Amino acid sequence: MAPLPMSRVALLLSFSVFLTVVLGFGLPALLNAVMRMLGLPETSVTECIVVLYLVFVLYVATPRIPRGLVEVKGKAVFISGCDSGFGHALAKHLHKLGFTVFAGCLLKDKDGEGAKELEEFHSDRMKVVQLDVCSDEQVNEAVEYIKDNLEDSERGLWAVVNNAGVSTFGEVEFTSMDTYKQVSEVNLWGTIRVTKAVLPLIRRAKGRVVNLASMYGRMGNIMRSPYCVSKYGVEAFSDCLRYEMKTWGVKVSIIEPGNFIVATGILTREIVATTSNKLWNEAPSDVKEDYGKTHFEQHMSLMRSYCNSGEKEVAPVLDDITDAITSKRPYTRYNPMEPHWWIRMQLMTHLPAAMSDFLYF
Repeated sequence: MAPLPMSRVALLLSFSVFLTVVLGFGLPALLNAVMRMLGLPETSVTECIVVLYLVFVLYVATPRIPRGLVEVKGKAVFISGCDSGFGHALAKHLHKLGFTVFAGCLLKDKDGEGAKELEEFHSDRMKVVQLDVCSDEQVNEAVEYIKDNLEDSERGLWAVVNNAGVSTFGEVEFTSMDTYKQVSEVNLWGTIRVTKAVLPLIRRAKGRVVNLASMYGRMGNIMRSPYCVSKYGVEAFSDCLRYEMKTWGVKVSIIEPGNFIVATGILTREIVATTSNKLWNEAPSDVKEDYGKTHFEQHMSLMRSYCNSGEKEVAPVLDDITDAITSKRPYTRYNPMEPHWWIRMQLMTHLPAAMSDFLYF
């Protein structure tokens, strides 16, 4: 994992100290009371709790322990979704580090700006390929192209980064089944389709599979069910694949970005306006009558407020993907996100649902 920024370290340390105090004074008394009620001898649990939480604080605050780096020379990486956003920036970044990059672009055959910019590198280590992750034919053609253009096909492909994805929003009753299918077709089935196609090459290299999920693959939120469903699926697929690939020496990592709306431009006021009109116009009449236009507009206003929020640079995500590809012992999960989102994710995934629901909804 990339080094934590100082603001995040400070916030996490403050949060850790607060919980340490609460647990240090409250939990021991509660546990001792339970022991007395059960007629069992009281034990001093304070020291155990403090020591355990001290370990957590040290884990958060100290720099990451060096885990060694692999040799980059001669290694190739296949990235999907390189037209823009994370994928486009990652293709440039890994090329700069010395990797041979096979950059999959949806709009290469339509002279897309992202694909043209990568082709203008005029480098034998930057190879742009046409790739629609929803098409078996295009995925298979891309893999055949990779096989034909690897520097050493016997060494295989070092890594695949499943980055291609789409995002949308809308309350459940306003969202069509087609939208659920379309989002999952790209985010989940596209990830599975590409991974299965290149896995023999990855196994040959004892390489890496890096899947882009999201913080919304770990916790839900209002207005985001189609996206959450697809990213929860990516998390589950990645976990199962990691268990299976251990025998082959292949490492599988999941990247769980937080809010990078500003950095990637994935959500704009124009997109919100277009989507909101579509949601309202296509909603069943009884749903519109029950919810009302005021309720609907309040939620659309909430989505518009997100358009200028989040991280302004993609560097934290690039750093974590790079670590997953180049570290000899990569982490299972990476969480490039702002401190408040990281804390929310921990609370949402570790507290009883009744408590986390009370805090956030």
